Amino acid sequence: MKIVQSSGKRKMAIARAVVSEGKGCVRINRKPIVLVEPEMARLKMIEPLWIAGSEVCSVFDIDVTVSGGGVMGQADACRMAIAKGIVEFTGDLSIRDRFIASDRSMLKGDTRRTETHKPNRSSSGPRAKRQKSYR
Repeated sequence: MKIVQSSGKRKMAIARAVVSEGKGCVRINRKPIVLVEPEMARLKMIEPLWIAGSEVCSVFDIDVTVSGGGVMGQADACRMAIAKGIVEFTGDLSIRDRFIASDRSMLKGDTRRTETHKPNRSSSGPRAKRQKSYR
């Protein structure tokens, strides 16, 4: 029995996917992918399955465990883990090329992170300064 493990990261979210031989079931944190809410996050997670095609995806099961970050960060992390797992499981370079042509961030991570807030600043942002009026 063939089993492949892959992972995806986006901001603070980390997703770990296990791709194994099966009937085409996809679960996110032990929940079927069709029950994942909100809908925009679910559509983002399903995208690699659409691009790969139903005939390819019907021969394996995908179990994803995701934690950390927000809803859309977790969706992007799941999407990356699923896409990497499909490419590694099938070994098909044409699927890999389709993923890259559609969106490169499915296989390569987006390294942008939020900037840390600096000390001794009472304003909200990391670079915000107090305003002075001189009057």
